Amino acid sequence: MATLTNANSSFLLSVRNLFPVPQKMQGYATDDSFATNDVQPMQVMMGVDGMLSGGFVPYPTEVTFTLQADSPSLAMFDVVLEAQKAQKEGFLFDGTGIIQGTGEKYAMTKGFLTSATPMATGKKTLQPRKFTITFESVTKAPV
Repeated sequence: MATLTNANSSFLLSVRNLFPVPQKMQGYATDDSFATNDVQPMQVMMGVDGMLSGGFVPYPTEVTFTLQADSPSLAMFDVVLEAQKAQKEGFLFDGTGIIQGTGEKYAMTKGFLTSATPMATGKKTLQPRKFTITFESVTKAPV
């Protein structure tokens, strides 16, 4: 039986035109290795007569990776940040996530780096850095 440990989860990310070969994320932070925000797949409205109407609306999915200040994966994000700044252009991410504890796999397609911590915060020890990629699609693969 699998456990709910997160230690054996893995993510591979590629960046079109920069890192075409998927890079394995390494050096996750202890408390927050990865996270997704809630999504809003339905738009609902209540009419003045009290009748509720609703419909599906396509939505993006944000995935945030939190990496230790000495993570080897920081180099990839730093290259992307600098390339975006220099070229004044966004670069597309694609990825695969494997959550061993639950046996789940996810395909992440057409993402942009929408938030980044540019340098580690200095406290007693250097603090983790966060990077958020907003994907057009995060799809769970069949088990």
